[in-house]
Amino acid sequence: MLRWVTLAMGLLMAGAAQATEAGWALLREGGHVVLLRHAIAPGTGDPANFDIDNCRTQRNLSERGRQQARKMGALFDTRAEYVERVLSSRYCRCLDTAGIAFRDVKAEPFAALDPPGDDADAAKADREAILGAIGDFSGQGNLVMVTHLETIQALTGQSPREGEALIVRRQGEALHVLGRIVFN
Repeated sequence: MLRWVTLAMGLLMAGAAQATEAGWALLREGGHVVLLRHAIAPGTGDPANFDIDNCRTQRNLSERGRQQARKMGALFDTRAEYVERVLSSRYCRCLDTAGIAFRDVKAEPFAALDPPGDDADAAKADREAILGAIGDFSGQGNLVMVTHLETIQALTGQSPREGEALIVRRQGEALHVLGRIVFN
């Protein structure tokens, strides 16, 4: 039994490594959009006293998360075409991930990348804003959007880990995932 588990884990890791290499190949071309889930921030959800303007009331990056963000930035610097623009959720863990990883490109807070709320009309407007930003991007470098699990799930149906990136392209009113990069 242990042998089968070990074999399965090895195959999964090999598959993730191949997917990551394919993702870097896409980003070397430039002109791509990356949905990046923020780096490691322990816990789930935010405290009851959450205030978007006060990082002390939010779930924040751990030291391991800050290290992960530095690693992301170093890998983007060496393995991808330059990052032309960074849009980020207004939550501190996303802004901090963006600031640490892409220190040469000031992250622009983009409220549509915040986690979707319960208001269906607001969620639809946020989705349209994100799809619009993706559709409007025509740069030579890459566009990185730092966001949350729930936002990425709503846009793609996929569930990346903290610090994982999905390379996407807009197709009509949906997003097609072209590749992924695992930073662990």
